[in-house]
Amino acid sequence: MRKAICSLSALAAVIIVVGAAAAGNLKSGPQVGERVPGPFHPLNCTGENAGEKFCLYCKNGQNPVAMILARQTSPELTKLIKKIDEATAKNKDHSMGSFVVFLSDSDKLEGELKELAKKEKLQQCVLSIDNPAGPEGYKVAKDADVTVVLYSKGTVRANHAFNKGELRGKAIDAIMADIPKIVSSR
Repeated sequence: MRKAICSLSALAAVIIVVGAAAAGNLKSGPQVGERVPGPFHPLNCTGENAGEKFCLYCKNGQNPVAMILARQTSPELTKLIKKIDEATAKNKDHSMGSFVVFLSDSDKLEGELKELAKKEKLQQCVLSIDNPAGPEGYKVAKDADVTVVLYSKGTVRANHAFNKGELRGKAIDAIMADIPKIVSSR
């Protein structure tokens, strides 16, 4: 009897550990070591090509890039965008680029993003819109609320994916801690 209870306890512990590990392993977008799939043309809401469908992947070429794919705005995402904008300005000598692609078909979003950029004084990070499924070949998970892909020379150096509500302070800090992976690999 005692042996059976110990075995059940051990099995329960394994299930809990495996379940917790699986919950934190959302896979979205191109993964570390993979090539970024290539050109796509989102509607640019801010930046030099505002109002046009323009390829931000093409514009940034082999430079270090922070690309965020998001479903909707939130205070936490805004905090991340501001930090990415600052990092882009700070790493101008490395030709760092950054952009956010909102995956949505909302008619109001373009105006909202222009207002967001103005309110937050975004200078470098371009805000854009693409279809809800995301760019073809980019494998954006349907469950992913935010996917952050840091790449350089066309290769992914870091990937962070979050379900709704998971993007918080420590997660933002972890993303920012990975910026050197793209600027130092230049």
